Amino acid sequence: MSSRPAAGGGRWVEVDPGRVTRWVEGFTGRHGPPTTTVHEYGLLLTAPDGATAELHTPPGASASADVPGFVAAAGAARRFGLLLARKGAVAVGIADGTDLVVSKVDTRYVQGRTAAGGWSQQRFARRRDNQAKAALGDAAELAVRLLLPEAGTLAALVCGGDRRAVDTVLADRRLAPLAELRAPRLLDVPEPRHAVLVAAVAAARAVHILVR
Repeated sequence: MSSRPAAGGGRWVEVDPGRVTRWVEGFTGRHGPPTTTVHEYGLLLTAPDGATAELHTPPGASASADVPGFVAAAGAARRFGLLLARKGAVAVGIADGTDLVVSKVDTRYVQGRTAAGGWSQQRFARRRDNQAKAALGDAAELAVRLLLPEAGTLAALVCGGDRRAVDTVLADRRLAPLAELRAPRLLDVPEPRHAVLVAAVAAARAVHILVR
């Protein structure tokens, strides 16, 4: 379980689906038995002392009207795609339940920033931009080859890394069926590597809870 401050107050907690029941029991023990209401994002628990917990349905999971149903849906096996992109690296994969069953990582050199000025700096900037465009083009081709044929089997597409890079890849019109499956969640990941892709499966399945 991990925790981070939330904009506007409170904190975000990421909980493995198998531990959500215990987390809710702890919340109840600290704040009293909560009432449960259904929202577009998932469930809202409101305790007698005013504390609240928003349980956000993980990507690809079905909606539910109560905590037991939410836990069952969050923990259910489902097939989803992963697209991680950052600078010159991209990783794509398909998860079936908790297992990564398809994976591919590709890297392409992208020029770093330079402190030089004038025409030299502009030349390096153009070269860097061209290298970045080529890398994202390769990423789109990788998604076309590995993810697109499986689009009909996927419950969601979970993306991570740099949002602009991901947006650029999914702007390829061939990937429209995948773009329609894109989940709102954007995973915060370092430069994509196979180990990062493996870890992204658990991050994509985690239940995000906003506590205030």
